Amino acid sequence: MKIRTIVVDDEPLAREGLALLLAKDPDVEIVAECEDGLQAVNAIRELDPDLVFLDIDMPGLDGFQVIEKIGTGTMPLTVFLTAYNEFAIEAFRVHALDYLLKPLAEERFLESLHRVKAELARRRLFRRSNQLSALLSDISDITGLDQNRGKKPERLMVRCAGHVYFIKTDDVKWVEADGDYVSIYTDDRTHLVRITLKAMEDKLAGQGFQRIHRSTLVNLDCIRELVANDSGDYRVILKDDTELKLSRSYRDVLYARLRADI
Repeated sequence: MKIRTIVVDDEPLAREGLALLLAKDPDVEIVAECEDGLQAVNAIRELDPDLVFLDIDMPGLDGFQVIEKIGTGTMPLTVFLTAYNEFAIEAFRVHALDYLLKPLAEERFLESLHRVKAELARRRLFRRSNQLSALLSDISDITGLDQNRGKKPERLMVRCAGHVYFIKTDDVKWVEADGDYVSIYTDDRTHLVRITLKAMEDKLAGQGFQRIHRSTLVNLDCIRELVANDSGDYRVILKDDTELKLSRSYRDVLYARLRADI
């Protein structure tokens, strides 16, 4: 599987030089090149890449502001590009995998790319483990071994704008990350809550929810259909006609949870 990569740098020669280095590796596919932070935010949200090489010092939105817009919890693997070594500590504070000093030294670049591949392999192994857990959960449902069967659905206690709401998990249709917040969508309103998507995923564990994108959780009972795009990717269509993007990295586990023969 190719490492889908976005290159972000306001200097054309810098983008060209990095693209030439990346072109030497058959495992890497550059899906976009961006010349400023706003382009980078839009490309990351649209293309859902595995990796971003991100310049720090850019006009408009700088590299740190790009991560702030996307959210540290939903940002793809990031390698910072900088001409100033002083940014190193700040780069790791926002969970960048690595940083490279410009002009790029090929040996240091290859070392960084090796770290990227190792981290992606670790994440794919983790996803396979989650897929196995989902399959075992399905088997438990079929054989009647689910110890939680028959229990009332749990409720979420949500503090929002001076109110405390108690929401049945069955009433939650989907959850979307927005930086350090999540939006919880129900039939009658949307709740914006200061919590990470991972923490919300943990709260909803065992309640029939599945992550379908790095920024989206969906209630499986609310899914009406999956629609294929021309690219071969799928959109998730909910019963109320809401359309959500299905990331390829979460596709197999969703199929398993839905017991889909696709």
